[in-house]
Amino acid sequence: MKRSQTVNYILIVIGVLVSMYAKVDANQNTYLLIFGICCLLFGIFRISQTIPSKSEKEDDNIDEVE
Repeated sequence: MKRSQTVNYILIVIGVLVSMYAKVDANQNTYLLIFGICCLLFGIFRISQTIPSKSEKEDDNIDEVE
C-alpha cells in the first residue's frame, strides 16, 4: 500500500476516535469534536480523489471496443 493511502486511513481512524472521545463526556469539547470531524472528512476527501469517476471508466471502455 502506498504511503499516502496509509496516511489517509490513519486520518480517518484518528478522526473517528477523536470524535468519539469528544462526544463521550457530558461536557463535550466542541473544538476537539470539530478537529476529529475535520480529520475524518479530510481523509475521506483524499481517498475519494483517487477513485476514478464513472464517466472516465465508460470512456475507457468505449475506446477499447473501437
